[in-house]
Amino acid sequence: MNRPSLPAWCVSLSRKARGNRKKMLWISLGCASFAAAMISCSTTRTILAPPAIPGATFVGSKACADCHEPITRDFKTSDHARLMAKGKNAENVGCESCHGPGSKHVASGGAAHTIVNPNDSPETCFQCHLEIRAKFNLPHHHPVLEGEIHCSNCHNPHKGSVIKGGGATNVMGKNDTCFQCHTEQRGPFVFEHMALREGCVTCHDPHGSVNDKFLVVRNQTLCLRCHFQTQTSNGHLYIGNVDHDSLLQRGTCWSAGCHEAIHGSQVNNHFRY
Repeated sequence: MNRPSLPAWCVSLSRKARGNRKKMLWISLGCASFAAAMISCSTTRTILAPPAIPGATFVGSKACADCHEPITRDFKTSDHARLMAKGKNAENVGCESCHGPGSKHVASGGAAHTIVNPNDSPETCFQCHLEIRAKFNLPHHHPVLEGEIHCSNCHNPHKGSVIKGGGATNVMGKNDTCFQCHTEQRGPFVFEHMALREGCVTCHDPHGSVNDKFLVVRNQTLCLRCHFQTQTSNGHLYIGNVDHDSLLQRGTCWSAGCHEAIHGSQVNNHFRY
């Protein structure tokens, strides 16, 4: 049985449809290739240019060990050591990635002005920690940009945890970094605010905040993140067995004449002076 022939206009439409399918196939393949390339780029570590020192060349981290042996010896324990490049040019991406090429420093016998010292300018740290650079521009921040303190006052760039006081499990050790300056918050207290055991950064952002005292959240909302509250049908807010509705209207929990000793108290279990 002979198959009936299609009209000419129908044959033309069929050819166009096949052509469109081919175009869509190529577009899909192109998009897939582009997506794969983007994924590849996003998972590849970016190597940043080291600080520049006019006329200096790279000498490698081994040359640093001649004078700075304790630092180079312990650097393998540092959090920063995990960022060191591997492979052929690894010797040129170590100490000099933060301090700049060291040939002039070596030739001068260690003259201070021949090498980059991140304590002179935090911009060396900011070339990797861009989000921290932004926080130091917020209204309330530690005076790092002003040169009054340095990143190394709180961080260990060369040995162990980058946060002074220990690793992630040593929270009270991390608090010791803050207690270097904020001695009045150290204690010991007869009545301790348990939030301190979670770490100072539970309530404060040490690099900068839009809120006073570097608070991560403004006003009593900060306290209500941990302290369970019950709101009744008539609009009253209870924390524990105390109606706090009128109290909270006076101001923040620590400025309404109630919990002034918020870090801990020697005389009152509600953190009053």
